[in-house]
Amino acid sequence: MAIFHGAPRVASALRSTDLGALRTKPALGATRLALLAATTILATACGSAFGSSDSAATPADAARENARLLVDEGRNTFRFDTFGDEAFWGDVLRLDEAIAGAALGGVGAGLRPRTAFDLGLKLDSTVLGNQIRSDIESDRVDFTDPATTVEFLRRGAVVGVKGFFDRAGNLTSVGITCALCHSTVDDSFRPNMGKRLDGWPNRDLDVGAIIALSPNLAPMSNRLGVDDEGVRAVLRTWGPGKFDAALLLDGHTERPGGGSAATLIPPAFGQGGVNLQTWTGWGSSTYWNAFVANVEMHGQGTFFDPRLDDAQRFPLAASARTGHITPVGEDLVTPKLAALQFYQLALPVPKPTVGSYDPAAAERGGELFRGSAGCATCHVPPLYTEPGWNLHTPEEIGIDDFQASRSPDQRYRTAPLRALFTHGRGGFYHDGRFATLDAVVEHYDQHFSLGLDAAAQHDLVEFLRSL
Repeated sequence: MAIFHGAPRVASALRSTDLGALRTKPALGATRLALLAATTILATACGSAFGSSDSAATPADAARENARLLVDEGRNTFRFDTFGDEAFWGDVLRLDEAIAGAALGGVGAGLRPRTAFDLGLKLDSTVLGNQIRSDIESDRVDFTDPATTVEFLRRGAVVGVKGFFDRAGNLTSVGITCALCHSTVDDSFRPNMGKRLDGWPNRDLDVGAIIALSPNLAPMSNRLGVDDEGVRAVLRTWGPGKFDAALLLDGHTERPGGGSAATLIPPAFGQGGVNLQTWTGWGSSTYWNAFVANVEMHGQGTFFDPRLDDAQRFPLAASARTGHITPVGEDLVTPKLAALQFYQLALPVPKPTVGSYDPAAAERGGELFRGSAGCATCHVPPLYTEPGWNLHTPEEIGIDDFQASRSPDQRYRTAPLRALFTHGRGGFYHDGRFATLDAVVEHYDQHFSLGLDAAAQHDLVEFLRSL
């Protein structure tokens, strides 16, 4: 293995300061001159304190600067903030020990980089440094050695995973960030290595198999009432690109009749103007951020949702008081929610590449989509979901109610349709039940008795690919 040089990259969060604006109303009668004089004195004082009035920022400029600060802060939070969840993933589940392996003070064989790639983990090549990239290109880096994985963690290169080290350089804990599930890389350096693609769902990521590496799964096994091996068996059924956010709420380990109860990881982009973010309409993007950071990531923050007190529908959540979480110490989540949401809303929706769809067929499909096929009734352009309340019963869309029944409103959300090419792996719908877009269109053709022939269905698929 090549020797790595340099210190780990450290990201710093920015904090924005809101400046209030003073407004005055016209005075009446004799008080007008007095008020005007006072206002002039105040304006002069403010001008000397904050710069001349001629160069003062307009409200639009102030908003633009505030937006820049929020994007910077939100990006940092999205990519690097663990919200203190290393206390769970490292200190309790001891995932860091499984990563390091016995040779480096942990347990077991350790996590080899090649195994990490097989599990869907990605490397941000931009932070590796020239020497390491040169070593990789020259095959001087050992991708079968867990020590290489640890070094990648030290450099902050593993997307969505943050390592914590002592003064001697030993890995002592590990935490996860939003980017673990909701980012990937463009493979511009090598497969699984490249520049970050924030907001893209990582459909290669096998979250369940990664959690199953933990030496101590007692917090999950105790909650579910099974032993550690039973938990691992459940986690391994999820597969790449899926996660079961409701497992520790209702305890359903599989669907009726068998099969994984997990759902596909959704994109984090394209949420602007969209009422609800998740497949089954739990809440807005900022609700989901708070839920995931506190409940799924086990961060140290505040979360409130009394709907989870329903012991019949959410027995595990009600017992654990999941809807009433308060931190023991400092709240490491709530102060970051505003900027995090702002950054996610600012993420551009990726556009399909030229040649990935047939433009002529897509144009014909668009006319069908907006016209006789009736798709735009629910998938209203340009959001491609309903502006406002965008939930439907299982009967309305012609599928079973299993996943809907695990949510507070027992409905499914009308999914936004842009950039479907970024999350086609694993199938479509919340659980990937339709392997292709052709299968989705065929389902609706049958459910709504549209009578579309093969050519029309093809055109609709091409239009979906063009969005």
